[in-house]
Amino acid sequence: MSPTNITSFTPVLACIVSLLAVLPIILLRSKPNLREGATFAAGILKFGLVVSMLPTILAGTTISYTLWEIVPNLTIGFRVDGLGMLFALVASSLWIVTSLYSIGYMRGLKEHSQTRFYSFFAVSLSATIGVAFAANLFTLYLFYEMLSLATYPLVTHHQDKEARTGGRTYLTHLLTTSIGFVLPALIFVFLKTGGSMEFASSGFLKGYIGETEALVLLLLFTFGFAKSGLMPFHSWLPGAMVAPTPVSALLHAVAVVKVGVFCILRVYSGVFGIEFLKELDLGTIITWIAACTIIVSSLIALSQDNLKRRLAFSTIGQLSYIILGMALLTPMGATGSMMHIAMHAFGKITLFFCAGAIFEATGKKNISQMVGIGKRMPITMIAFFIGSLSIVGIPLAGGFWSKFHLLYGTVQEGQYAMLAVLLTSSLLNAAYFFPIVFKAFFCKPGESQFEDKVEEAHPAAVAALSFTALATVVFFFYPEPFYSLAEAAASQFTNF
Repeated sequence: MSPTNITSFTPVLACIVSLLAVLPIILLRSKPNLREGATFAAGILKFGLVVSMLPTILAGTTISYTLWEIVPNLTIGFRVDGLGMLFALVASSLWIVTSLYSIGYMRGLKEHSQTRFYSFFAVSLSATIGVAFAANLFTLYLFYEMLSLATYPLVTHHQDKEARTGGRTYLTHLLTTSIGFVLPALIFVFLKTGGSMEFASSGFLKGYIGETEALVLLLLFTFGFAKSGLMPFHSWLPGAMVAPTPVSALLHAVAVVKVGVFCILRVYSGVFGIEFLKELDLGTIITWIAACTIIVSSLIALSQDNLKRRLAFSTIGQLSYIILGMALLTPMGATGSMMHIAMHAFGKITLFFCAGAIFEATGKKNISQMVGIGKRMPITMIAFFIGSLSIVGIPLAGGFWSKFHLLYGTVQEGQYAMLAVLLTSSLLNAAYFFPIVFKAFFCKPGESQFEDKVEEAHPAAVAALSFTALATVVFFFYPEPFYSLAEAAASQFTNF
């Protein structure tokens, strides 16, 4: 049975509140404390608006609002359901934490153009929530492109040759794939269905297209939303590591990459429909594409000495976990896929926070330069260990639950090759994270590159990474409400 629906302007407010914050951020540019205060106020208000809708969504009711009907059947509309709420909770909560971390990082390194940084950060979060609450393909596409443009100044923040090169790669890849793949697919869907663009729990394409058309459309959408990092459209992601660490955390944990996989999940479930994909056996193709990305990216991560690049290639693989889980077309796989959006976000942002704290405190970027750093920065490296546990999927960290459901989903569908891929990937995750922690704390006395004195990064940065590490542990013992939202969403659009 379809969920009941109510009309409310709240989703629009949740989307635009950070956009409205740009003006006070700019006006208060000469007063950093007030400027950051405006950022926090917007973040808390945005999170509060999202949370205010949570009881309604958990009760099985959706919330919608049509902002503008451009032409018949082509609207800018908002709709909140379980999947969108889960993503919005992650993005809005971690914006507050990232803002706290940014204060320590940006001030600790005395970064330039901080007002511009906070302004575009706010615009990026508006675009992210717009994607989360998009009611149709057209609205989703508009906010997807808005995010690409809003994050470009963040990627090129340092304004040196390396930043400009990384920024060009970033924007070129994302715009080329979205305009070249997604836009034609969107137009085709609009024309083929007679103007139908609204997401539905069981999809809306069935009956309008044949098997070949469905395959082509599926691949266009899957690779067109290149923020997901699927190979071979992934090179923008390691290149974007030239950005300041708070931006890297935004890109890899909160907004950009999660927007990519979210769009893919939304298209699979709300445009094609899980049952239609299963009838055509199209999930198998996607699982193998995701599996190849998972293994190859994990192997590349092993060879990276630069810590942020290792984290970047790790992210590429972890994103494909989410796509693979949904492509299994099982309730467990879908639940694990959506849970991994949240669990990976908290684990990976912790790791990026730690990488930035290490750079701020010591100037070190490479793993080979961090032997013995646990004696210098014990809080940071303990947090790094907790984040690693979550990414690997070991108990006492929230990532265990999402990986458990993904693994169970492969068994449920008899996809034992995918089971082997996920298990192998987890071993590779351990291989490229745990040696960092071991050498940080248990190196031989002569190998340590740091003195015994404790000297952490800026207190704001340490507070932020400590919070996300603690949250990662809390989510192991209390995975609600992410589990309830994921399970409810999976039950709505799988109908098993």
